[in-house]
Amino acid sequence: MAGTVNQSIMPLTAKVNENNHLEIGGLDTVELAEIYGTPLYVLDEEGIRTCCRQYKDAFSSYKNARILFASKAFMTKAMCCILKSEGIGLDVVSGGELYTALKSDFPMENIYFNGNNKSSEELELAIDSKIGRITVDNFLELALLDSVAKSKNVNIDILLRLTPGIECHTHEYIQTGHLDSKFGFDITQLDEAIELITQEYTNLNLKGLHAHIGSQIFETRIYHDLVGIILEQFAKIKDKFNITLEEMNLGGGLGVKYTDDDNPPSIYDIAKIILDSLNMNLEKYNLPAPKLIIEPGRSIICSSGVTLYTVGSSKQVPNGTKYVAVDGGMSDNPRPSMYQAKYNAVLANKVNDKITETVTIAGRFCESGDVLIKNIELPDIEPGDILCVFDTGAYNYSMSSNYNRVQKPAAILVHNGTSDVIIERESYENLVFLDRIPERLSC
Repeated sequence: MAGTVNQSIMPLTAKVNENNHLEIGGLDTVELAEIYGTPLYVLDEEGIRTCCRQYKDAFSSYKNARILFASKAFMTKAMCCILKSEGIGLDVVSGGELYTALKSDFPMENIYFNGNNKSSEELELAIDSKIGRITVDNFLELALLDSVAKSKNVNIDILLRLTPGIECHTHEYIQTGHLDSKFGFDITQLDEAIELITQEYTNLNLKGLHAHIGSQIFETRIYHDLVGIILEQFAKIKDKFNITLEEMNLGGGLGVKYTDDDNPPSIYDIAKIILDSLNMNLEKYNLPAPKLIIEPGRSIICSSGVTLYTVGSSKQVPNGTKYVAVDGGMSDNPRPSMYQAKYNAVLANKVNDKITETVTIAGRFCESGDVLIKNIELPDIEPGDILCVFDTGAYNYSMSSNYNRVQKPAAILVHNGTSDVIIERESYENLVFLDRIPERLSC
C-alpha cells in the first residue's frame, strides 16, 4: 500500500519548478509571497481532500464507521466547506468552533462536541443548534447539561469520555489518555456516572463511550489496546445496567512526519489495527457491532500546510551560532516554544542550491525562546529570501496570537493553479478595534 499524506514532510502537490522555486498547488511560492505578503499560511487543497478520502477508504470495510475532523487543528469556514463536500464530520471543543460551523452551513447532525469545561452558554448553543452528540467529560458537566436540557424540555444524546489509562510516548502536554489527566471519567467512575444518567439525569441519553489517547502518536499497538479497553467496558455496562451502547469514539492522534527522523504509520496501518481489534473483541465479548468514530485532526491538515517567511537580519555569535531572523515566529507558530516541536524548511527561491551553512531560524518577537528551527542546513541565506517551513497546517493558525501587537498572517488555499484568501491578513485597525478608553482617562 502506498504511503498516506501524513507520511510526507512536503505537501502532496509540492515540486521544484524550472526557476528552482518551490511550487505548491501549481503555483510558485515565491510569487505567492510577493502577491500576498509574508508571513503567509499556504494550504494545499488537493492534499487535504486526498487525506480525507484516504481515511474514508481505510475504514470502508466497516460499514458503520464515521470520520470526524478534530477542528481544533485548523478551523475556518473554508475548511468546513471542504469537509462537508468530502463527507467528513466535525469534532468541536468550543462555542467558537461550533459557531464557525454554523456560519458555514455545516450539517449540525454531523458535529460532536468535546471539551472538559463547557459553559452553559456553549451547551445551550449546541442544543439549540441540534448537533449530533455531546461528549460529557465530568460529573459537573453531567449535571449542567441535564439542567440545560430540562429547561429546554429536550433529550440529549451523549457519550461519556473515558480515561483509558494508556500512556503514549509523546510530549507530556499532548498525552490525554493516561490516568493522571484532566480529561474524562476514570474507569472506576463510570458506574456512578451511568447510575446518575439512568436514575436522575433523565434528559440525557447515553449512546456510547469516547476515549482519546493523545496526539502525534507513532505507536500502533496502542490503538489495539484502546479498542479492547473500551469494548470491555461496553460488556460490563451491558451486564450491569442492561444498556447496549451503540457508539465507540476512539478519538484521533495519528502522527505526521515533521522531520526525517519521524516515521508515522499510515492511515491504512492504523485502520487495520483498529478493525482487527474491533472484530476480535466484539466476538470475545459477544457484542453487536457499534458505530465506530475516528477523530483525526493533525493528520488530515498538517502536511498540507506551509508557512512562508521573508528573511531579514542575521547575527553571527563569535565561535557560535548564526541566527537568521524571519518576519514571523512564535505568534504564528508557538509550538517550538511550547512543545520543543521540530520542523523542516527550504529556501523557496533556492530549493536545489548547494547547502553551505548551518543556521538557527529565529523569530522577530521579544523573547529569547522565539526560535523556530535550530541548526538547519541551508544554502547561502540572504535578506529577502523566502523561507518555507513545512507541516504548519495543524495548530499554527489555531494557536496564533497578537503577541507584541503583531498582526496575524493571511491564509490562502491553493489548487490547480489558483489561489484564494481564506483568512484575511489582520490590519493595525483590527488590532485596536476592540480597545476601549474609559471616559475618566485623558488621551
